[in-house]
Amino acid sequence: MKVLLINGSPNKEGCTFTALSEVASSLNRHDVDTEILYLGKKPIAGCIACMKCREMGKCAFKDQVNEVAARLDEFDAIVFGSPVYYAGPSGQLTAFLDRLFFSTSGKMAGKLGASVVSCRRGGASAAFDRLNKYFTISNMPIVSSQYWNQVHGFTPEDVRKDAEGLQTMRTLAENMAWLLRCIEAGRKAGVPGPVYEEHLMTNFIE
Repeated sequence: MKVLLINGSPNKEGCTFTALSEVASSLNRHDVDTEILYLGKKPIAGCIACMKCREMGKCAFKDQVNEVAARLDEFDAIVFGSPVYYAGPSGQLTAFLDRLFFSTSGKMAGKLGASVVSCRRGGASAAFDRLNKYFTISNMPIVSSQYWNQVHGFTPEDVRKDAEGLQTMRTLAENMAWLLRCIEAGRKAGVPGPVYEEHLMTNFIE
């Protein structure tokens, strides 16, 4: 079992990384492998709806989106981490996720999903809600915790003092590890996965 944690902060080892590291460490204690992916500081292009991914099987832009897409089968769950900017996730992360999810249509189904946000003071729940939208449109079960998955602080040192926030990260990992084991046990017992109908799209104008 392996979980990909995506650090959507431009700061490689800042507050968001501190929260994701707490999740990863707890998962590791349950023998779940983890990988934290740092998106970096370079600009990430947003989706331009060129539809080339439908022809090519991958995004037309050549960057980390295609690298992650090619490795999706390695991961049983994905965790997004983001700082809070104006009550929303970082633009860099949402640009990455827009293209990743659109270009890998259907390949996310069945993977567990969770999001983690970091803020100094406010806007966390709005950013958290925005990130969860990727899961709920992609047949991905969302893993919950004892509170909304947020930590508070202006620096990593501040976040390490947020006892409740870090406990929320650990509880998230506990629930994710448990669900991963349940899914694994179900597969071994012959429990089939969901069978989906052909996707219908309704145009509300006509």
